[in-house]
Amino acid sequence: MVGVGGVSMSPLAEILHGAGIEVTGSDISENAAINNLRKQGIKITIGHFAENIGGADCIIRTAAAREDNAEIKAARERNIPVFERAEVWGHIMRGYREAICISGTHGKTTTTSMVSHILLAAEVDPTIMIGGTLPVIKSGCHVGKGDIIVLESCEYYNSFHNFHPTVAVVLNIDADHLDFFGSLDGIKKSFSKFVSLVPDGGHIICNGDDKNTMEALRPLNRELITFGFEEKTADNLSKTIVRGVNVVTSGRTPSLDVIYNDKQICKIKLQIPGAHNLKNALAAAAACIKIGISPEIIEKGLYGYTGVGRRFEYKGNYNGADIYDDYAHHPGELAALLDAVATIDTYKRVILAFQPHTFSRTKALFSDFVEELKRPDVVFLTEIYAARENNDVNISSSDLAAKVKGARCISDFPNLIREIKSIARSGDIVLTVGAGDVYRVGEDLVDTNPKQTISDIRGPS
Repeated sequence: MVGVGGVSMSPLAEILHGAGIEVTGSDISENAAINNLRKQGIKITIGHFAENIGGADCIIRTAAAREDNAEIKAARERNIPVFERAEVWGHIMRGYREAICISGTHGKTTTTSMVSHILLAAEVDPTIMIGGTLPVIKSGCHVGKGDIIVLESCEYYNSFHNFHPTVAVVLNIDADHLDFFGSLDGIKKSFSKFVSLVPDGGHIICNGDDKNTMEALRPLNRELITFGFEEKTADNLSKTIVRGVNVVTSGRTPSLDVIYNDKQICKIKLQIPGAHNLKNALAAAAACIKIGISPEIIEKGLYGYTGVGRRFEYKGNYNGADIYDDYAHHPGELAALLDAVATIDTYKRVILAFQPHTFSRTKALFSDFVEELKRPDVVFLTEIYAARENNDVNISSSDLAAKVKGARCISDFPNLIREIKSIARSGDIVLTVGAGDVYRVGEDLVDTNPKQTISDIRGPS
């Protein structure tokens, strides 16, 4: 497995290893996922070298491993088959009665985690693949003995076109990954193709409140199961409607009542804040309703969900200030995060340390980022996390800082940590935000790595 330490590759390695297949792997650097795989007996080499593939019957590669990778080149020369990560996931899910694939520009990890919590509460022992660490399973994956698999399904590089969903969930569609898709229309077409993979007898579950989603899926002329808050989420293609009413978004424990085909079936109460998380929970409930999970179990499973790694994750406290970390790297995600924080009236000041992710995204969505960065009380920007890109568009975090009054660009983490420590005080919430390595700032701010979950620090319901 080339790039075995990635967020989707490492769970795949665990599942293959758990199935009795001999797995070896390589990656460019050490990380926690690699350490976890080694503990399970999987041999991993740091660095990509031709000799790493010795004895392999096939190669699985991450999307970042190009044809010039030494291991890929060696495999081609030796006629060893090379598979994309998503192809393998697609092959695996064919062996399950139900394959629940959670897609969307935002909210995939959280919603996949919520579905997983419900299925675990139902004791159906699902197989799980999430792009984050779920505390209840202490991992991003679980190899279950049941006949249901739930997967986070990414649109980038059309990866989810390799999947075989029996239940496809579309949370939302927004302009992102424009370096690949080119336009919002290109993204809509990609989601439309993904949904078309659902067979007759399967279920297409989509956000009836999201204009882009409905525009993308209506032309398919398939029966749609809509979820949302709006009174008129259904259209003439809707098969069933799952709607949230009596919505309470303020505070740390938002809630709503679930209406299913005009009948109230349960009440959802969460231990994580934000209207966007209620919407994610409604999507999770809709998916589980359609595969026969009872309303009582849905309610129980969702209340037991206390978050997932890097999604409004509590890191600890410094000088009275609460430190949270979040993966948000798109203006829409940043808006949802700040909206959620705004519902918690115990915080007097929001300090944001934001690390933009990729040059192309920063350039394409520059104005939207500026508007969201104006919202916190104090804003620090790190350098743009390049990920897979070169700076061909000539942009930097300093360009963003110049448009946000009071914002400061601090390129190195040690100085950023010192600056935050110098101002953090009781009543503050400090947010380290971005899809790169800015989470390290939050970890260094606190004296110890807390053992609590979010529910521990929020007190009783």
